[in-house]
Amino acid sequence: MVTALLRGLRKRCPRCGEGPLFVRGLRVHERCSACGLLYQRNYGDTWIFTIMTDRIPTLFGIAALYFGLVSISWSGTIALFVAVAVPMLATIRERQGLALALAYLSRLYFRDPSDEIFTEAAR
Repeated sequence: MVTALLRGLRKRCPRCGEGPLFVRGLRVHERCSACGLLYQRNYGDTWIFTIMTDRIPTLFGIAALYFGLVSISWSGTIALFVAVAVPMLATIRERQGLALALAYLSRLYFRDPSDEIFTEAAR
């Protein structure tokens, strides 16, 4: 499980760790070039995991504001915005890779007999 998540963070196939996840930018390959894994069985399967990997880091910024990290000047406001926004923007692909890895793990743990992951194993 941890291996698949780490592979996703490295922007590699969660099953084999060889094939790249992204074509360019945030555009995801349809299948792994090494093992043939279909990354998204249905378009939008990773939506809940994308929301989780996006909103949880945002929660830390909100918590910092709630617990008293406030600015009293425009330069402080800009610095606070940069401190929250830059890490979010810099890790978009890693978080998307993690979301794809979580979607892969959900396919493994919540089995659907029609999923090709299990029909390949039966052959």
